[in-house]
Amino acid sequence: MVSCGQPARVGRSPVSDPKSAGKPFAIPKQAVVEAFRKVRDNQGGPGVDGCTIEEFEADLRNRLYVTWNRMSSGTYFPPPVKLVEVPKPHGLGTRRLGVPTVADRVAQTVVAMELEKAVEPKFHPSSYGYRPGRSPLQAVEACREQCFKRPWVWECDIVGFFDNVPHDLIMKAVEANTDKKWVVLYVKRWLTAPVQHPDGTLEQRDRGTPQGSAISPLLANLFLHYALDSWMARELPDITFERFCDDIVVHCFTEKQARYVGRRVKARLAECGLKLHPDKTRVVYCQQDGRKGSSEHTLFTFLGYTFRQRAARDKRRGVYNGFLPAVSNDATKKMSREVKGWRLHRKTTLSLDELAARINPIVRGWINYYGRFYPTEMIPLLRRINAYILRWARKKYKRLRPVKRAVAWWKGVVQRAPDLFAHWTLTTHAWMT
Repeated sequence: MVSCGQPARVGRSPVSDPKSAGKPFAIPKQAVVEAFRKVRDNQGGPGVDGCTIEEFEADLRNRLYVTWNRMSSGTYFPPPVKLVEVPKPHGLGTRRLGVPTVADRVAQTVVAMELEKAVEPKFHPSSYGYRPGRSPLQAVEACREQCFKRPWVWECDIVGFFDNVPHDLIMKAVEANTDKKWVVLYVKRWLTAPVQHPDGTLEQRDRGTPQGSAISPLLANLFLHYALDSWMARELPDITFERFCDDIVVHCFTEKQARYVGRRVKARLAECGLKLHPDKTRVVYCQQDGRKGSSEHTLFTFLGYTFRQRAARDKRRGVYNGFLPAVSNDATKKMSREVKGWRLHRKTTLSLDELAARINPIVRGWINYYGRFYPTEMIPLLRRINAYILRWARKKYKRLRPVKRAVAWWKGVVQRAPDLFAHWTLTTHAWMT
């Protein structure tokens, strides 16, 4: 049987009681309840104890009381973080993700909500990652606008940011933004909590914050606020940039300026214990109509979008070449692998409506994100989905095996139910229609 925490004790106050009398730290019980709601909404797998969100919720009042009681007493010690390694694109090694237990995610969220109230108003407007009311698409939009105004970009990649960020500098930033001792105490404990490998061995940590934990994005933003954002505002006030956590794009007017800014930022990050990847950090020329310059690099990828010169149409100018974002090749390949894995043509026990209900939420999410800019770049992928649907029909219904009948059936369905599949708003074309 999975143990997700300490059992209830008779006679204690319920988790709905807001009081914390007699406790060293005044942590509202309602904050723990709200933290669980956030954890439940974000979902996620079990940690080292194997306890799922559903199992935790089965004894919710008791589990939340245990978490609150230990946190408000100062006796909460985080368990090890389960290490999960996922492959990086192009086979370039693996990315280390940390999966805390459900109870630990709740505790981290309590602290994150408290710390966020203090630091969020101070964050730079060019910081977009994991902030309330901000999104990756807003960062892409801002980047697109700046590429129109400034023809040079310096893009950088921090080597293993989440694995290498120095603990002492994170703690210095936390202590500068809160007077609550319990926030400082638990951040310090989470930073030094060991990582548990799949074979059960524990790895002690003296730097880094596990990517995947509830509080890591906030700590990453806070660290880079001081390491980069506020430093840029102070030292290079005329330079514009976008930062989404550790993804950074800087905009400049000249190549000389871009290289100068690159040297300054590299030195600044080195002071803060971080290194830049030499092969992924470079100067890029934003090539488009009206710009006569040239460079070795004329494209870059940011948040799943590749920026490069593309043909576009404008009511005033007609067809022109602009430096525009569209879904990247890596993102397209990842979606294509998922589409192939659906094996739609073999789901012949499903009706057409059931097939649509199964894939529409996923495809709609792809279109909402990757189709926001230059959506025509997604059309080949969406036509491939149509081809699988047509293969499904020909496999399910013998009468549709002849090509002409299949094409006639396809056109009839599209005409009768043009909104049946989410991606039909962009294309209803399939490989044989």
